[in-house]
Amino acid sequence: MDLFLGIMIPFIGTTLGAACVFFMRKKLSPLVQKIFLGFASGVMVAASVWSLLIPAMDMSAHMEKLAFIPAAAGFLGGIAFLFLMDKAVPHLHLGSEESEGPKVGLKKTTMLVLAVTLHNIPEGLSAGAVLAGAAAGNASVTMAGALTLSLGIAIQNFPEGAIISMPLRGAGLSRGRSFFYGAMSGVVEPLAAGLTLLLAAYISPVLPYLLSFAAGAMIYVVVEELIPEASEGEHSNIATIAFAAGFVLMMTLDVALG
Repeated sequence: MDLFLGIMIPFIGTTLGAACVFFMRKKLSPLVQKIFLGFASGVMVAASVWSLLIPAMDMSAHMEKLAFIPAAAGFLGGIAFLFLMDKAVPHLHLGSEESEGPKVGLKKTTMLVLAVTLHNIPEGLSAGAVLAGAAAGNASVTMAGALTLSLGIAIQNFPEGAIISMPLRGAGLSRGRSFFYGAMSGVVEPLAAGLTLLLAAYISPVLPYLLSFAAGAMIYVVVEELIPEASEGEHSNIATIAFAAGFVLMMTLDVALG
């Protein structure tokens, strides 16, 4: 039951965020977007450090002074993976008119959903990897810590779900379709987490690498996309405050509940 909850909690967060389209205006104000982007960035950075990189190094403690190697290698691998995905998958970022990746004839709404889906791949991997470590009885990862990470991802997924569904509504889609696309942008998370758990027996020896891989992928999303979007135009100082709030919240959850 704990494993199922851990897999589904992040997706529930995205779905609840996407449901904002039923209760809010067609368009999010720039201020609210900045708050959401900054908050999500803070949660992701804190989760990358406390829930992924530190446990990865703890698992490699037997390597003594070389315990950083799995964390460093996995982290750089996660960065490289998201960089290649950015180049291979056509997508469009919020507020941008120029798509990234291969030039294709997809609708703007489809490419917006693909952009958020790319964000969610590393989050699903990270949740699955930590759950796999907890299920295997690894001393560096507890089930409480794994569920805390899932909860933290769900918290930052709530604004992400709203950020994707609200612009779709503003672009002319019905509330129902906007909600559906917003929610489905998060379906890759339980799929990635479930696949990671299915491969848990093979993953255990390389778990430190996988945890830091997920951390690298999450940091890539924050630095390459979320922070630049939060810093553009007005209200960037509010985004910074929201970043701090998200970071402290996720750090507190991980230390207090993990």
